[in-house]
Formats: sequence, C-alpha cells, structure tokens
Amino acid sequence: MAALFMFNQRRRRRRSEATYVNAFIRVNFDPLHVLTDEAILRKYCLCRPQIEELVELLTPHLQRPTRRSYALSPSVQLLAALRFYASGSLFEVVGDGLGMSRASISRSVTAVTELLLRLLPEMAFPTTPEEIARTNRVFHAVAGIPRVIGVVDGTLVPIARPTQTEHLYVSRKGFHALNVQVVCDGRGVFTDIVAKWPDGTHDAFMWANSGLCQVAEGGDFGGCWLLGDSGYPLRPFLLTPHQQPNTDAEARFNGAQSTTRAIVERSIGVWKQRFRCVSKTAGGVQLNPTKCCSVVVVTALLHNMALRANVPLPEGEEMALDPDLPDPPNQDANPQGLEVRARLVRHMFGP
Repeated sequence: MAALFMFNQRRRRRRSEATYVNAFIRVNFDPLHVLTDEAILRKYCLCRPQIEELVELLTPHLQRPTRRSYALSPSVQLLAALRFYASGSLFEVVGDGLGMSRASISRSVTAVTELLLRLLPEMAFPTTPEEIARTNRVFHAVAGIPRVIGVVDGTLVPIARPTQTEHLYVSRKGFHALNVQVVCDGRGVFTDIVAKWPDGTHDAFMWANSGLCQVAEGGDFGGCWLLGDSGYPLRPFLLTPHQQPNTDAEARFNGAQSTTRAIVERSIGVWKQRFRCVSKTAGGVQLNPTKCCSVVVVTALLHNMALRANVPLPEGEEMALDPDLPDPPNQDANPQGLEVRARLVRHMFGP
C-alpha cells in the first residue's frame, strides 16, 4: 500500500514537472530567435524587420504586468495571429506549431487583430495635389488613360456559417462569404476598403453606400476618376467599359480600361496569396462575421505594409486564384458619365 502511494506521488510530481517545463517552453520560446529569415517569410509572410516593428508597436498593449500564470509574450501572441493570417489554418493546427492551446490562439488572434485595427496606419486615398498627380502618372503609364485616381473591384472572402441571417451570406458559388470592396493605386496598395456586407450585396449597392462614393459625388475627386468593371454604374467620376463597343476607339478604350483595372485584380490575388485566411484555397476566415470583417481589414493593412517594404511572397507558391463571378452588367449610366467617357474615347483613343 505504501509502495503504491509513493508510486502515485512520483507520477504526480513528474506530471507537474512536465507541465511546468511545457509551460516554460511555451512562454519563453520565441521563433524569431531560432528561425532563419527565409523560414520567417515562409511561415508568417512578413520579413523579420516588419515583424519586429509590429512587436514594438504592440508590446505596450499586450505585455502583462507579471509573468504569473505563464503569460504569453507579445511576440508569441503576434506570431500566433500572423500564422493564422498567413495559413488560414484552424486554431488547433496553428497552436500545434507554437505549443499553444486552441483557446490561447483564439485569444491571441482576437487581441492582436483588435490592436492592429486601431494602431496600424489607416489607408490613405490620394488627396493632396502632389499625391493625385503622382497617382495619375503611374496609371497613365499603364495603358494611356489620364487622370485615373484608383481602380475599384469587389471580391468574396469565405467565412464560417453565421448563426444569424445565414441566408444573406450564401454566395452564388454555394459558400458563405463577405463581399469586400477595395480600391488600389497604381502600385497595388489598397487606398480604401469596405468589409461589412454579406455576399448577397451587389457591387453597385456597396459602392453607392460607401464613404468614397459620397466623397466623389461631392466633387472632391477634382476631375479625376476611378475605373470599375461593368457591374458598377457609369458616372463622371467612375468610368466603366462599353458593354457593346461600336467603334474601334471604344474597343481600344475597353482594352486600355481592362489593362489598367487588372492592377486591382492582381493586388487582390497577391493579398490572398500572402494571407491565405481570406482566400477560398484555405477555406476562408472561420470566424463570426464581425471578427471576419476585422481580420479582412487588418490583413489588407498588412498587405500595404508588405508592399511598401517590398516584401516578396514566399518562394515556390503560385498566386492564390479564386476568381469571383462578375455581377450582371449595370445599366445605370447618367448623361454626365456618358459624356465624360465619350469625350475621353474621342480625344485619347480616336483615329
């Protein structure tokens, strides 16, 4: 009896020691200190300097006052969130790679996402004369269309099945998704994003109810225009292609407009390749719609950060392709929009 008691005591002591060791490793192990630069880029899709910059940004907000209860370091919490963004894997899978529980990963992703949403620089649409002129030059060099201030498009981001108003989020492809509107500049940097509408929302409705549309209707584009596909309404500040070009000049305009608009399509592809949690290829963001919206915006902000720092995509991976079904052609074209487009076609693409 005494021998059995001693055996159980030793077993409990070994289990307690193992738990302590595992917790110590979990809290003090920092992948940034042991991984190569190539491995960091492959696992987190950002380079070491950008991650260190984010750690410095978040540490005052994530640092616990004591190390009691084996509190996770800001670096580990950030890496957990970045790994989720980059892979789109389930929390259990992400946790296995960092020695963390599913609950710890969930808390880290939520905390880091909320902080990054608040602390990262906001997207900046060109507003000053210098910014507008620089943006115009970049776009004009693509296919010869002058005074372009941005290109707009919508894309689907798959999400987990919502528990409420589930039918609104069912896409035409049969999965649940958000419909996200993005605008980018000539480098592919996002300058505006709207991530709050279910997939059942038409691109034209998203545009009409966006803040950028209100700015454009107020005349603040200064005679510049956005380019959009045929799902958007034709306006003096938003030029869409001819649905049935009748002349060579109209066909040439359509070609140039499509070539320029392809910038936003490529940028969306790079964004979804870098952060696979927003891509159909990884199953999408398996969170509730509110948290999904936050993750979408944060990954778009990180995409901008990576582009500005010329961070490459991990080698050996092809661009994530999950093309969206286009909205039906929009027949809404006001007279001013028709006149602006006709004048542009006549002066820039005519014989």
